[in-house]
Amino acid sequence: MPEPLTIPPHDAPASRRQFLKGALALGAVSATATPSSSAAELPPATSSDRAYWIEVMRRVSNPVLEAVSKAQLRATMPVEAATGVEQERRKSTHLEAFGRLLCGIAPWLESTVDPGEAVLQSSYREWAHAGIRNGTDPASPDYMNFGLTSQSVVDTAFLVLGILRAPKQLWEPLDRATRANLVKALEATRKVLPGQSNWLLFSAMVEAGLCFMGEPWDALRVDYALQMHKEWFLGDGTYGDGAHFHWDYYNSFVIQPMLMQVLETVPAKSAMWSALKPLAYERALRYAAIQERLISPEATFPVIGRSITYRFGAFHLLADISLRRQLPPLVTPEQVRSALTAVMRRTIECPGTFDAKGWLTIGFAGHQPSLGEPYISTGSLYLCAAAWLPLGLPAGDPFWSGPAKPWTQARIWTGEDAPADHASNI
Repeated sequence: MPEPLTIPPHDAPASRRQFLKGALALGAVSATATPSSSAAELPPATSSDRAYWIEVMRRVSNPVLEAVSKAQLRATMPVEAATGVEQERRKSTHLEAFGRLLCGIAPWLESTVDPGEAVLQSSYREWAHAGIRNGTDPASPDYMNFGLTSQSVVDTAFLVLGILRAPKQLWEPLDRATRANLVKALEATRKVLPGQSNWLLFSAMVEAGLCFMGEPWDALRVDYALQMHKEWFLGDGTYGDGAHFHWDYYNSFVIQPMLMQVLETVPAKSAMWSALKPLAYERALRYAAIQERLISPEATFPVIGRSITYRFGAFHLLADISLRRQLPPLVTPEQVRSALTAVMRRTIECPGTFDAKGWLTIGFAGHQPSLGEPYISTGSLYLCAAAWLPLGLPAGDPFWSGPAKPWTQARIWTGEDAPADHASNI
């Protein structure tokens, strides 16, 4: 873990500049050595940010993917949860871990990578196929209880989001029986009645998945989710989670990435759907700009709102917009990479983040179980993977190949002149 940063006095500009250079360096040093599975080794780490992201992805992903590929996820994954709800969370936590992880690594699985990443990618593709097969087969010891709990619609939606982000790798190679089981799994979640909140998008995402798979899909579920989010838009790139504004990261965790993906996947059934699509993109750009500005010069961000134990998964939307190469004006790919790398280091390298066997623990900066709501369990934590979407960009893309750059707050706090920020009226 990096040495703690000390903020210099306000009247020491030279010291302050040096301090901010140190913060930027958090995103430009080599990965530390960590234990790894012999089935998915990386070459020695280099000083590049991409190599560090790959190493973090490997460290987080290996326990989940290797276990589920052998139908041993239930047997091996610990279930940390609030006292008294451990057994209830055991019904859903394995689907959480697998669906959320695939949601984040899917673009990398879909992409063409350099030889140094190819061995790991090949292993993960095979493990993902086996995991989908084992997770959707009712006869498997790792069957993931689709429809058994309300939580299952949430993580079926994340699983679908992963498949839609990597159709050539996570759908096309599946055998006929696995495809049929996957469709049945999606259909089984229809018994869950989503609440008047971001949950409407989970049901809509499941229907989008069925549409993509060539199966009958319910346009009414999609229409209701889109209509309500149209009404819940509050301004300046932000939707309410329901009718009210919440100070949390659900616009990024769920709302804006899933809203865009649903609109891209299903054919427009009404003029409202067609009109909402460009608005959703413009609003997402504004929210991505806000997210980039939330990262402090020290590479921290506000610990605010529920589900904060998803750690850097809070930047799902910023990562999504980066993957799309659609960052807003004045936000460069290089500064986003530098910022996210630094944030990743500040969180993932805190002592206690992993247990003795390499599984994530509940917390934000280490092991902090009191930060976990009753619905949080070990599997929930793997939504941190959503920040890795830019790994789907080739290594030669400016996101990865450009020199490190300070992000907005780091620039302004060194005294650099910068354009003022303004709200969006769209």
